[in-house]
Amino acid sequence: MSQGIVHMSYITASILFILSLGGLSRQDTARRGIYCGMVGMAIAILATVLSDKVTSYGIVIITLSMGGLIGARVAAKVEMTQMPELVAIMHSLVGLAAVLVGYASFLDHALLLTGVEKAIHSTEVFIGVLIGAVTFSGSVIAFGKLCGKIAGKPVLLPARHWLNLLLLVVSIGLGIQFVGTDSVDAGLVPLSIMTAIALIFGIHMVMAIGGADMPVVVSMLNSYSGWAAAATGFMLSNDLLIITGALVGSSGAILSYIMCRAMNRHFLSVIAGGFGSSGGEAADVEGEVQPIDIEETAKLLKEAKSIVIIPGYGMAVAQAQHTVYDITKLLVAKGKKVRFAIHPVAGRMPGHMNVLLAEAKVPYDIVFEMDEINDDFVDVDVSIVIGANDIVNPSALNDPNSPIAGMPVLECWKGETTIVMKRSMASGYAGVGNPLFVLENTRMLFGDANDRLQELLKALQG
Repeated sequence: MSQGIVHMSYITASILFILSLGGLSRQDTARRGIYCGMVGMAIAILATVLSDKVTSYGIVIITLSMGGLIGARVAAKVEMTQMPELVAIMHSLVGLAAVLVGYASFLDHALLLTGVEKAIHSTEVFIGVLIGAVTFSGSVIAFGKLCGKIAGKPVLLPARHWLNLLLLVVSIGLGIQFVGTDSVDAGLVPLSIMTAIALIFGIHMVMAIGGADMPVVVSMLNSYSGWAAAATGFMLSNDLLIITGALVGSSGAILSYIMCRAMNRHFLSVIAGGFGSSGGEAADVEGEVQPIDIEETAKLLKEAKSIVIIPGYGMAVAQAQHTVYDITKLLVAKGKKVRFAIHPVAGRMPGHMNVLLAEAKVPYDIVFEMDEINDDFVDVDVSIVIGANDIVNPSALNDPNSPIAGMPVLECWKGETTIVMKRSMASGYAGVGNPLFVLENTRMLFGDANDRLQELLKALQG
């Protein structure tokens, strides 16, 4: 395939990637966006494989087959509740690829380039390996935190900010030394030391971020993986990688900003050390809990005219989204107005709840973002909170001393009755108590979300 056709294919793929991002910005166009991305990636792979730069089709076929089989197997086995950690570990592979490509590119061109070309290429290699190593180790730690293998509580070392600054200064010094080397052996020393420092920095950075900030971490690592891909594109002189990496990097950065704003957090404060744990112990809340049973819950729903369902990570864990939609269809058939309220940081990654509801075939027109529905809670008869905690915590607005003070939340307590479904009184990911549970108009429905919802469905049908 001629280079002209390859470049045209890359331009086509780039346009499809941009259309993909545009489609993914809304639920009703997300499927179209995914298809655009799939077609764009297929064109990009075919154009690259068929270009005259490929010297061994055997290796290409073997690696594509191995990657395709592994990806298909993982995609078939992964549960929706495991999507956040899957995304994190995929980010780590992008970072690792950037590191390996950086070393290969350095070893391949170190003796061929001279003068300004060598300086530019060495800078590209150094930056690509740096970003890739931070992305790799940080994503591995994020994966461990998301799947529970590493505690969500932030690990804050003494003088950690000075340590990070020291690592940065040392890396810059190593970069200057690396660019000035004139042999492979001399260049490998600072490059290897910097790689080790970057790996340590990635581990330290994510370990210091608490569980409550993990949605921002996933988005941040997504951005890092994009910049790592862009750096790889510069090293390989591949325009498509540069464009794709820049798209992913910039969109991830914008999404991180949106997530921070939704949590009333500054991005630098998240990086400096977030708050929260993986939850567990019940945080102290003054007041009496008022439990409710299935029959009473069904009665409230039968009498209600306006109902809002607020899904959280507990719904994902219980895999209750299909049962939730069965109840929704039944209530709508009875003439009830049923809507879903989605907080931007509900779950463990951006859009987690939207994906779960889409999987259950919930219509897009009854799913609303926080800003669209918050003012309507005063007219809601019953709000059902399914496994959510921090995103419906009144202390975010009422307690200036709360760790989540100022965080915008779904103000469900303004409705007539709030039913909270939880396994126990355990705290959420932020590790703070929730006064919602003891308010006069709140009722607690304890147990596994899917089991209790199945019972509720039968009671409503009866």
